[in-house]
Amino acid sequence: PLTQNVTVVEGGTANLTCRVDQNDNTSLQWSNPAQQTLYFDDKKALRDNRIELVRASWHELSISVSDVSLSDEGQYTCSLFTMPVKTSKAFLTVLGVPEKPQISGFTSPVMEGERMQLTCKTSGSKPAADIRWFKNDKEIKDVKYLKEEDANRRTFTVSSTLDFRADRSDDGAVVSCRVDHESLNSTPQIARQVLEIHYTPSVKIISSSSWPEEGQSIVLTCESKGKPLPEPVLWTKDGGELPDPERMIVNGRDLRISFLNKTDNGTYRCEATNPIGQNSTEYVLIVHDVSNTLLPIIVIPSLTTATVTTTVALTTSTATSATAINTRDPNALAGQTGPDHALIGGIVAVVVFVTLCSIILLGRYLARHKGTYLTNEAKGAEDAPDADTAIINAEGSQVNAEEKKEYFI
Repeated sequence: PLTQNVTVVEGGTANLTCRVDQNDNTSLQWSNPAQQTLYFDDKKALRDNRIELVRASWHELSISVSDVSLSDEGQYTCSLFTMPVKTSKAFLTVLGVPEKPQISGFTSPVMEGERMQLTCKTSGSKPAADIRWFKNDKEIKDVKYLKEEDANRRTFTVSSTLDFRADRSDDGAVVSCRVDHESLNSTPQIARQVLEIHYTPSVKIISSSSWPEEGQSIVLTCESKGKPLPEPVLWTKDGGELPDPERMIVNGRDLRISFLNKTDNGTYRCEATNPIGQNSTEYVLIVHDVSNTLLPIIVIPSLTTATVTTTVALTTSTATSATAINTRDPNALAGQTGPDHALIGGIVAVVVFVTLCSIILLGRYLARHKGTYLTNEAKGAEDAPDADTAIINAEGSQVNAEEKKEYFI
């Protein structure tokens, strides 16, 4: 006879089949591990409602065992009653289904830095089940594994321990314990635990402007994360309270400062507190001058020395002299001093230029009129033998000479 080994899950149905290629009306028989006859040809020998005949013929004897239990496991024998009797054995393997796993050891909440020991346990597996740990679908390899035989000495209790230190990054993470076993038909049993970690706040300040200028507004946002969530936050400046509550307005986690000026320079501190602890961070505010982007840039060339020369005629006809007057602008600039003083420098240059022109014109006017006066005063006196005659003959003095006469008595 020909038989095959059979594997069945506990609670399932096992089919045992015995076949012969050639048979001359010889009987076939199935017997259990205790050598009790189950079926002899098509006749039932053992009173067990779980055992039924599937097919009986000269070439085949098939039976079924329903609601298989672990005690049904063993070696079954098919016998062909020839002389001598020929037998074939089939081993029935019953798989013990592991119970749904349970995770223990978690106490909510857990403080950051504390050690956690999570244990996953399952019983009733045969053979022993395999346990694997995952955190957010990422497998954790460094775990402890323990296998113990149950009281029935047929199944096993398996446990695995995950040991780690709680971190704020683990808050909200899903830790999974997965049990793999051949009786589960590639559908593992999974137990899950969501971690809750409490930790001190983390604080960060974000500025709305990277280059704050005078007259502008700025918003400093204090981003704080912690569990429990810190609410509200505390704003201070240079170690004290905010000096100008009318311009420095706190709205939740935001600090808004309007109409910035140089007095707002300083260190601003944001402090967040929750039942676990306290944390803070600082932001150094520097208010810059308003950018001079609208004023034109005026380049002032360096001024050179200006020389003004006038000629004055003397009363004598044989000699003249020239007087040179040198004037240097004390406010002459070597070049542009900076974009903030460009306009002032331009105005000063124009004033200096107008002043120099005025001096030149005034000097030329005075020199011309003085020369004319001296020339008219000496007119008609070139041929006089002496000074008295020159005065009498001088043009402009004849009328007075006729009107004024001296008489000696």
